[in-house]
Amino acid sequence: MPEVVISEFMDEAAVGMISARHDTLYDPELVDRPDDLAAAVQSARALVVRNRTKVTAALLEASATLQCVGRLGVGLDNIDLDACKARGVAVYPATGANDVAVAEYVVTAALMLLRGAYTAPEDVASGAWPRQRLMAGGEAMDKRLGLVGYGAIARQAAKRARVLGFSIAAFDPFLPEGDPAFEGCERLELADLLKTSDVVSLHVPLTEKTRHMIDAGAIAGMKRGAILINTARGGVIDEAALAEALTSGALGGAALDVFETEPLTAEAGAKFSGIANLILTPHIAGLTAESNVRVSSVTAENVLKHLEKTA
Repeated sequence: MPEVVISEFMDEAAVGMISARHDTLYDPELVDRPDDLAAAVQSARALVVRNRTKVTAALLEASATLQCVGRLGVGLDNIDLDACKARGVAVYPATGANDVAVAEYVVTAALMLLRGAYTAPEDVASGAWPRQRLMAGGEAMDKRLGLVGYGAIARQAAKRARVLGFSIAAFDPFLPEGDPAFEGCERLELADLLKTSDVVSLHVPLTEKTRHMIDAGAIAGMKRGAILINTARGGVIDEAALAEALTSGALGGAALDVFETEPLTAEAGAKFSGIANLILTPHIAGLTAESNVRVSSVTAENVLKHLEKTA
């Protein structure tokens, strides 16, 4: 029986780091076979997951030997932290390893949606030449990027956006007044940030307090024609209210990398059908070739250190 179970995809070199020292089961499809997963962890000391594997109390109870969970990423809403704490199971997120990838996604999406010039390749190729329709896009210069949550990823996005001419504002009630992170960034309450920002990017975990924090009322308080970007967690936005605001023109565009239903089904995605000023991606903002190597390496190191410490 394996000591380490890896239930989702991981860089092969990092898998090799672990398997060289411990009996390892690497099966990226195990996440879709919950019964097999429960059986696999029975005698495991470590479990490595991404965001799709649900580390529930029931899964933890299936193993009397599990000591740690390595998270290939930073979000922990798929892991029952209270249950892990109760059973003495340590949880290791890959803090910082995909910050650059997400920050680049945010800035790229902001530029694409502000400019609005990248959505008609078929029209151009067919000879329609939609110059009049695509020539009125906006620039980053002198626009405001408002960041809801001002942790490490948001700060990386701010760093890159400043170079392009954005001014930066942030809302984060968990950072104290005078925190040095706010140097070069205006600290605002949420309502003021929404009201004055040309681009709003979300960087908060999904909790009972943040669920649907961007609802119809919050969207109504945003600057008309503003751009909304979500690389955090899908439940932070009321998707039906967002779709309505995009259709009506109240918002100028949106980019969603995360959804209330994941993987997004055809039924859940139907609300977005026909909306042109919208970028939809399948929860990959933090996934690049480079970030996968970093995330996998950090996770492998965390798991190996824990196992060696408790041997």
